[in-house]
Amino acid sequence: MRLIKGLLVVITSLFLMITLFSLLIPSNVRISRAVVINNTNATAIFHQIVPFENWKNWHPIFTADSATFNRVIKDGSFHILHRQQDIVLDLKDSDSSSIHFLLKLKGANDVQNEIVIHTLPAQEAVQLEWRTITHLNWYPWEKFYGIFLDQLTGASYEGALNGLKIFLESRQVK
Repeated sequence: MRLIKGLLVVITSLFLMITLFSLLIPSNVRISRAVVINNTNATAIFHQIVPFENWKNWHPIFTADSATFNRVIKDGSFHILHRQQDIVLDLKDSDSSSIHFLLKLKGANDVQNEIVIHTLPAQEAVQLEWRTITHLNWYPWEKFYGIFLDQLTGASYEGALNGLKIFLESRQVK
């Protein structure tokens, strides 16, 4: 009995220490990736980003054969079914230099996304920057997951930007 009490005290103390430590970790994780696209203009990029239907031309996840696109008019969101997972892109705001949307996955935190278009006139190019903010709950396992979120998801944003770069630059060559 004494051994069980000691074990419970140690486990409870360890859990409390981990929880208190996790409270020091920020609740928002910001990820940013950028790419420079040559020989194009901001309008061409904007027309590939804003209608989410065009993402199937360049985004690695949506170019897969298993992705199906369904536009839902009533709430203004765009639904994509990929590997039995419903991905929702909810457009919040857009203008000629940026687009703001919310990425929703069932069972995951919503991710605020912003794609910013910077024209580089001296280079005849456009810099495209993809910024995300993920809001984490206070749970210790979520906070520790947030530490590795950049390594887990940053490569997919970079791959999407490179896919858009390849798509647009190959269209200019023809």
